[in-house]
Amino acid sequence: MTKMLASVRNREEALLAQAAGADLIDMKEPGAGAPGALPAPLVAKIVASLHGKNATSAFIGDLPMEPGVLLAEAQAMAKTGVDYVKIGFFPSSASAQCIAALAPLAAKQKCIAVLFADLQPDWSLLEKLAKAGFHGAMLDTASKTSGRLLNHLDIGDINAFVTQCHANGLICGLAGGLEPPDVPRLLLAEPDYLGFRGALCVHGERRGDMDESRLRLIRELIPVRSHASAGAARRNWRLLAARGHSRDDVQAEAKTDRVFVHDYVVRAHIGAYNYEHDIEQKVRFNVDVEITRMSPGTDDMREVFSYDIIIDAIALILKQGHIALVETLVEELAQTLLRHPRVVAAHVQAEKLDIINGSVGVAIERRRAAGQTAVKGLFPQAEEGRS
Repeated sequence: MTKMLASVRNREEALLAQAAGADLIDMKEPGAGAPGALPAPLVAKIVASLHGKNATSAFIGDLPMEPGVLLAEAQAMAKTGVDYVKIGFFPSSASAQCIAALAPLAAKQKCIAVLFADLQPDWSLLEKLAKAGFHGAMLDTASKTSGRLLNHLDIGDINAFVTQCHANGLICGLAGGLEPPDVPRLLLAEPDYLGFRGALCVHGERRGDMDESRLRLIRELIPVRSHASAGAARRNWRLLAARGHSRDDVQAEAKTDRVFVHDYVVRAHIGAYNYEHDIEQKVRFNVDVEITRMSPGTDDMREVFSYDIIIDAIALILKQGHIALVETLVEELAQTLLRHPRVVAAHVQAEKLDIINGSVGVAIERRRAAGQTAVKGLFPQAEEGRS
């Protein structure tokens, strides 16, 4: 289950993030760069003020890749009582030595390595970090003027990072100028945490003041594990129906609209013949997704099913490797889209364009089975498999 990380710079912001329901309160000084650190005494005060109700993390600072320096600062931050100590790993020939130096601390303190998407991060470090006892790894951006995380890595690369983290037993976080429309796209990769700062502030990451309404927007975009009875009386069923959640009596009345991606052509490794294993072919997608209708006049990101999700789902499937049958491709895409609770049906057509003077392919329609629209998070299979 993906959780929400909110980066704060003082006690007031920490309490605001706590009240808005952030899962992890992260302490940093954004004015000192992406891995900028708050003074250890201030971190300790913020940790104490949260009274153990939230997990906490803190950066140790924008530091050179020198083993002794990183270890000393990480040890000092660990003494504040913070749950996770975050250490920035910039590209360096000394990365392995730094990991080895931090291993004794990682054996007793949860350490998180932060890699930077805009600095050509080295994925091979993940195995080394796991062997050294690190608890997790995170992707961020070193320069907040270089664009968002998705400007540097596509959803397939991000999914590969998450997959490698989990394969090595590491928890995984994603951050880096993330905005509300990025949330449903990145949820496809099923990271353990999505991290935010700028999206929570009125005037941006470094100068902005944290805003309660922005905090709550992000909180509501990230599904929370549902409990069958807790809060049932307080649920706004009209809003839930508009967002794709339902009770039987609400869902029965729900009207639908369509989100589509048409004439989308990409190159893919596909085909059952031997010669098709050695080439890429052009594949054209036409996808129509039937979704429960949004509330009239709404302009709320919490109610949006974006066409980006369709495009990202295609990219994730094609990144898995060679696909023998078009039938397999369209079926997997349809089932991926149906995982979203607003989706009622998926109409998927994929055509191979290089086989004949025209196109050949498969078109299918898949509808959500009756009784599968109970109130859940966006990815119920993730919630059942990981907490």
